[in-house]
Amino acid sequence: MKKVLVTGATGFLGKYVVEELSQYGYQVRAFGRNRKIGQSLENSSVAFFQGDLTKQEDLTQACQGMDIVVHAGALSTVWGPWEDFYQTNVLGTKYVLDACREDGIQRLVYVSSPSIYAAPRDQIAIKESDAPQENNLNNYIRSKLASEKLFKDYPDVPSIILRPRGLFGIGDTSILPRVLKLSQKIGIPLIGDGRQLMDMTCVENVALAIRLALEAPQASGEVYNITNGEPRAFKDLIEETLRGLGYPITYRKVPAPLLSVIASSLEFLYNILKLKGEPALTRYTYCLLRYSQTLDISKAERDLGYRPQISISEGIEQYVKDYRKH
Repeated sequence: MKKVLVTGATGFLGKYVVEELSQYGYQVRAFGRNRKIGQSLENSSVAFFQGDLTKQEDLTQACQGMDIVVHAGALSTVWGPWEDFYQTNVLGTKYVLDACREDGIQRLVYVSSPSIYAAPRDQIAIKESDAPQENNLNNYIRSKLASEKLFKDYPDVPSIILRPRGLFGIGDTSILPRVLKLSQKIGIPLIGDGRQLMDMTCVENVALAIRLALEAPQASGEVYNITNGEPRAFKDLIEETLRGLGYPITYRKVPAPLLSVIASSLEFLYNILKLKGEPALTRYTYCLLRYSQTLDISKAERDLGYRPQISISEGIEQYVKDYRKH
C-alpha cells in the first residue's frame, strides 16, 4: 500500500484529493493547518498531520516515511502582499522539494495554476508550452510562476505539474460564492454579449487527474492542463447556475474600457493607501470577464488517460442541490 502525503488537505481541493486517494487504496497523511477539518478527514486509511507550509521543519517531518507527495497547498486568492504569497507558495514549494529530495520520494505531483496564462487578449486552446516566462498581473500569478521555476533545480525529484482551471463544486468558497454575491448586490457585470468562452473544472475531476498523475509512469517531468474539456460561454454558465438556484438573473452592462480603468484605479488606490481586503474588481478579474480563455487538455488525455467523470452541468446540479440544503 503506497503512502502519500497531501499538503493543503484541509482546503477545498485537498479534501477531495484525500477522499479520492483513500478510496483507491492509498495510505494518506493529510497535511494542513486546520485541526478541526483535518481530524474530520481521519479514518482507517487517513491520518491528519497539523502543519504549516511556511515551516520547513513541518514539511521535513511530514514527508518522512512517505512514498509519494501531492503538493496541493497554497495561498490562493486574487489579491494580497507579495511577501505572503512568496512565503507560502514559493518558499513552501521549495521546502516540499527539499523534503522530497531528502526522503527519496518516488513522485511529487504539484498543483500549480493556469492563471499564469492570464492576459488581456482572447486565448483559445492554450497549450502547456504557451506559459509565459513572466506575468505580473497579480502576486498570486507571480508566485505560481516562480514556484514552477524551482523544479528545474530538482531534476532528482520525479515531478509532475498540473494546472487545473476554475475549480468548482460542493465546498467551493471562491468562484460560485463570489458570483452569487455579485448577482445579489449589483448584478453580474456583462461585457459585450457575454459569449466569451471559459473553461471550468469539477473539483472531483481534478482529484481524479491527480491520482492518474501519480500512477502514469511516462508522465514524470511533464506539465498538464486540466479542465472539464467543455468550454462554455460566460453567460450560459451564469444562467444555468442562477436558474438552478432560483435566483433572478440580473446583468449590469459595462463598457470594457470603463471596467479596465476601474480595475486599474482600484488596484492603484489599494496599493498606495495600503487598504485592507481586496478591491471589488482587479485587473485579473477584468481579464476573466472580458476575454475568452480555453485550455488544450489533449496531453493529459493522451499521457494520463484523463477523462472527466462529471460534466459541468452535473457539477452545477450537485452544487445547487447542496446549496439549497443550507
